[in-house]
Amino acid sequence: MTTIIALLCFTATLFSPWVFADVIYKCKNSQGTVLYQEKPCTSASEAVSSWGATGGGPLIIAQSNNGHYFIDGSINNQTLNFLIDTGASVVSVPLRLANSAGLLCHQQASMRTGNGTSNACITIIQKLKFGNFIFKDVEAIIAPNLEQPLLGMNVLKRFRVEQDNGSMRLIRRE
Repeated sequence: MTTIIALLCFTATLFSPWVFADVIYKCKNSQGTVLYQEKPCTSASEAVSSWGATGGGPLIIAQSNNGHYFIDGSINNQTLNFLIDTGASVVSVPLRLANSAGLLCHQQASMRTGNGTSNACITIIQKLKFGNFIFKDVEAIIAPNLEQPLLGMNVLKRFRVEQDNGSMRLIRRE
């Protein structure tokens, strides 16, 4: 019986659409060297991120060791590493990164966070990119006390988000 179940699981995996998505995994070895590979990161490696290499496939992101999901991207061609944050209403950018990406404050705002109320600034990102996806004129918050850029729900709502067994899949809604 166990053999039959294992064979069925293997067959289901073999014919699963995710297998054919040409996934590239970004891993970091114990020396800190970043590796790009077609196989999932080994247990001795730290999963940094992964993405589908084809334009039409899902974006598959490996969970990091701390339980969060990160993805490399850019804002106005300024490279960065987003924390995928389904609890953030909008994309949020640290002040230092906003300055280097040429983001301007369009309106002062006050925002409520888990740490209380904070001053922030509303801006528009001309070009936001991650994986094979490019978005134009994305509303964002410049947060002076933020350390990590957050990919918020104003972008994530354009995807079906699935999380399962250490992977997150972002599937573009048509």
